Amino acid sequence: MAQDRKIRLLIADDHLMARSGIKALLAGTEIQIIGEAATGQAAVKYALEQDVDVVLLDVHMPEGDGLTALGHIKLSKPDLPIVMLSAFDNPAYVARAVAMGASGFLLKGCSRDEMVNAITKAATGERVFTRDELRRVTGALATPRLTADIDVPLTQREAEVLRALSRGETNKDIAKTLGISYETVKEHVQHILCKTGLTDRTQVAVWAVR
Repeated sequence: MAQDRKIRLLIADDHLMARSGIKALLAGTEIQIIGEAATGQAAVKYALEQDVDVVLLDVHMPEGDGLTALGHIKLSKPDLPIVMLSAFDNPAYVARAVAMGASGFLLKGCSRDEMVNAITKAATGERVFTRDELRRVTGALATPRLTADIDVPLTQREAEVLRALSRGETNKDIAKTLGISYETVKEHVQHILCKTGLTDRTQVAVWAVR
């Protein structure tokens, strides 16, 4: 990227106030916001059709969440830097972002300097995950005992729970979505861990993505 022009940024967040806040934070910096998207599908469409340097992508959005959008964009533009943005410090989200090739992961409470630094470094090809974030997910990324192509005999319900785990949902969320009890969800999670030989939810989330 030429250094004599601003970094062209696409912001994807379903809340207008959040997008407005980001624009206010980035005003007067070397970052130029050239596009906005309010859904995952819109983010993918814009990123693939326009000349963008970096995408700032919210995790929770309608019509294809941010992590799903990340996967779609990376399939067609593997070198496009994408920084994930979330209100939730969820290890499963971070693990999925790392596994799927994101350049970084920002919390919505981050400072102006942290956001500018992350976007600027991402634009140069750097990955900007913090040491703490990588420490939490390194084991999950490096040590699962199963590879993605091994067939694990899960029941239909366990497969549904696995998909929910890979989206970073809590046991309470899964229980509500599937219409089953919290205790039943815990049992399914334990069965999945036993069958896969993995030790925690973050490892399961990374394995499911891969």
